[in-house]
Amino acid sequence: MNSEAPPSESSAFSTFAEVCEKVRSTTKKLEKIATVAEYFSSLNSDVDMKIASNFLAGRIFPPGSEAQEINVGYSMIWKSISTYYGLKDGALSNFYMKHGDLGSAIEDYLNTVAQERRQNMSLFVETDATLRSIYSAFTELARASGKGSTDRRQRIIERLFSAIEKPVEAKYLVRIMGGEMRIGMVVGLVEESIAKAFSKKLVEIRNANLVTGDIGLVAVLARHDELAKAELELFRPTNFMLADSAADATELYEKFEEHPLISDYKYDGIRAQIHSDGEKVRIFSRNLEDVTRYFPEIEQTVKELPSCKMILDGEIVPFKDGKPLSFQALQQRLRKLERSDADVPIKFFAFDLLYLNKSMIDERLSIRIASLRSLPLTGVLGFSEQRLVSSPDEVQAMFEESKALGYEGLVVKSPSSTYTPGRRGRNWVKLKKELDTLDVVIVAAEYGHGKRAGVISDYTFAVRDGDELKVVGKAYSGLTDPEILEMTKLLKQITIEDYGYSRKVKPQVVLEVAFDAIQRSNRHDSGYALRFPRIKRIRTDKSVYQIDTLEKVSKIYERQTVKF
Repeated sequence: MNSEAPPSESSAFSTFAEVCEKVRSTTKKLEKIATVAEYFSSLNSDVDMKIASNFLAGRIFPPGSEAQEINVGYSMIWKSISTYYGLKDGALSNFYMKHGDLGSAIEDYLNTVAQERRQNMSLFVETDATLRSIYSAFTELARASGKGSTDRRQRIIERLFSAIEKPVEAKYLVRIMGGEMRIGMVVGLVEESIAKAFSKKLVEIRNANLVTGDIGLVAVLARHDELAKAELELFRPTNFMLADSAADATELYEKFEEHPLISDYKYDGIRAQIHSDGEKVRIFSRNLEDVTRYFPEIEQTVKELPSCKMILDGEIVPFKDGKPLSFQALQQRLRKLERSDADVPIKFFAFDLLYLNKSMIDERLSIRIASLRSLPLTGVLGFSEQRLVSSPDEVQAMFEESKALGYEGLVVKSPSSTYTPGRRGRNWVKLKKELDTLDVVIVAAEYGHGKRAGVISDYTFAVRDGDELKVVGKAYSGLTDPEILEMTKLLKQITIEDYGYSRKVKPQVVLEVAFDAIQRSNRHDSGYALRFPRIKRIRTDKSVYQIDTLEKVSKIYERQTVKF
């Protein structure tokens, strides 16, 4: 590959921001692709190419890199902006409510202040932010830890704003940090832009990105005509193979042409890849983030295995005395910085082998499983329950067995299937049923984010408890865009108290809500929370007096095999 240009030749961040704004200003897909392709073609540096590609795809750091998160929330960004620009408390609130986006809010604010004042803010600062200098600051944010790290992060953010001059730069700086570009540039369009910029077939670009999980690397490989080098590698997480779904055992079985099939329990945990070279171990989650620090017992056990280079695919499950535990307890572990004896015990159930001294993703599943089963997994490492099924009745029997043990259901697989990263198809099909549904009433609601900014799309709902209403959850999925618009109008009409971003409403809109489980919760006054709730339909035929009761919620909770 070409040698890198010196840092001083890194592309200006203002150019990147203006490209983003041009992409945002059109709804035409081909215009978006043409704009980004032209920008990619203009970049002289591979480093800039990687940075820009990841930013446009909604990432800061590529998967597998040492830096993973900048550890900066909206509140810190808001505080840093207010401090740097000398804003009084609440000065940004009206701008934020107008746009539903902090990036657009600060751009709007900067466009309203006098040009002279903006120039005075940066009078003694070089306004020459580049892609590389921005990325370097993000790396500093990611590495800031320990005592005083909050203050250090705030100073770094203020320094970032001091290095930019145009309001549009401020907008996209905030949006990158917040993880929401909001320009209609999804990963698929970035792939198409790379293909157009370097005259490659789109399928080549997509295949390379699915295997490597690194859109920046793919852009550089395409630029140098080296897409053939996009291969599975240790410590660079690949996208996970996904499963289609079926409503029942018969439908599932009929999706396959070959029989018998390989059937796995569907575990309720964290999908994970374990990468090991015999000395170093890294664990990656489904979103390709490094989660090794949360599971030191897995890391240590893998290190004790006979030395080999391998990548395991499986599920990390809260597990004790041969039984699955509450997934909620596992989530609590992910919010802690250090392991302690109070942490929920876990087990990693391996169900696939992607690498054993070489890539195995092009091998048949039956061969991969045979190799997997030859590994001496022990302790917190185990094998998924896998067996052959030869009829819908056998699928149904294993499904019921899995549910009775406290698992989610089944994933049934074609024995001849290769591992296709990031793809969902008929080679893997899952069978998983909702636990139940409840009729609930909306008692509060909030405006949405991103494409749902400006509409009320998040609904807090309750059940009856005698003459009172008790909250059991919050849902934001299941309604169509037209239904959300109608719901927004209705909820505004029945608002009791308007808090700006959220509102309390009269309890009259009834929903039928599906869910996977019920868990104990201190967040709601009912003492319970629905797990993975989604709206099935609006029950215009029911009144608040006909909704379900807290007693029913309690009974459903008690009959669950696993108590959350």
